Amino acid sequence: MFPLCRRGFTSVELAAAVLAVGALAAWALPHVGERFGSDREREQCVARLQAARGAVQSAAALLHGVARSRLDQPQPACEAGGYGDNPPRVDAAGNGNLCTANGRVQVAMLYPAPTLAGIVAGAGLVAVPGTPTAAQLAREGFEVRGTPGGLRLQVNGAIDPARCAFEYTAPRRGGEAPVISAVSTGGC
Repeated sequence: MFPLCRRGFTSVELAAAVLAVGALAAWALPHVGERFGSDREREQCVARLQAARGAVQSAAALLHGVARSRLDQPQPACEAGGYGDNPPRVDAAGNGNLCTANGRVQVAMLYPAPTLAGIVAGAGLVAVPGTPTAAQLAREGFEVRGTPGGLRLQVNGAIDPARCAFEYTAPRRGGEAPVISAVSTGGC
């Protein structure tokens, strides 16, 4: 007679294999999804922080140029609200305020001051006319903390907000530029 020749798998063997793969997938996929989800959230947090730093750096340079051109010169009245006198004025020491599309911005030593009314308003981190409040900034996902001579802009909801931040430090004397630190992402 013919010898018994076996080709393929039985349906029971296939069902057992499918069940084992399904059980492994059911266990592994939620863990993999959590890992990729947290990485994606971290990347978004870092990207927002880098964009905010870029806006601060650009605003500091732009407003410095405007402040130099308006140093101790009369300025027209500013339609938007914000910090300081209207019409705006930058005195001989480089302190005062400037009129921007978003409102009046506080300057100190010809650069945006390290305040909500200064660099935060000048960078347009919150789309409001005039000076943003801390609550409005928080709705955008940021928080400002004072530092010696400046401020730290940090991301709300980060694992360690103080380590998911960058700092803006005002110039110490005329002729110096502000210091904008690198973005710290260790706590994002």
